Amino acid sequence: MDELVERVDGRDRLLGVVTRREAVQEGWLHRVAVTVCRDERGRILVHRRAQGVSRFPGFHEIGVGGAVGVGESYEQAAARELAEELGMRALPRLLFTFVNRSGLSPHWLGVHEAVVPDAVVPDPGEVAWHGWLTEAELRSALPRWRFTPDSHEAFGRYLAFRAAQL
Repeated sequence: MDELVERVDGRDRLLGVVTRREAVQEGWLHRVAVTVCRDERGRILVHRRAQGVSRFPGFHEIGVGGAVGVGESYEQAAARELAEELGMRALPRLLFTFVNRSGLSPHWLGVHEAVVPDAVVPDPGEVAWHGWLTEAELRSALPRWRFTPDSHEAFGRYLAFRAAQL
């Protein structure tokens, strides 16, 4: 069965409940939560999606995440996705949201950050490879590796957000 998500409007207000498949096919806004994971040294976790996943198999990503379920907050969804994909408990901090129009369909993207141990145990059904990159290494990899459409814009906005906090 397809997962249920909340269809929302341009101000992120609830319109109703639909399947994620419907939201993608119809181009309806819904919510997605991702977490940029950093280790104690400040490196960023990058992973390559498993070949068996339905969306962007084999692509690299800078965030761990997925759809926000019905009744979930961005933060709850981000924490759930960290547990499912990396097998870890963490309290990701919501940094910002924006309407992301790249990818399969438009969606509100909640970008979080969490400091996590560098010894993560990814679910092989979700993650084929992972590694820790410095910001400079990641900037170099973005144009050379195949990243999900969300990764480029989310990473640029993430760096801008962090720079504005200094």
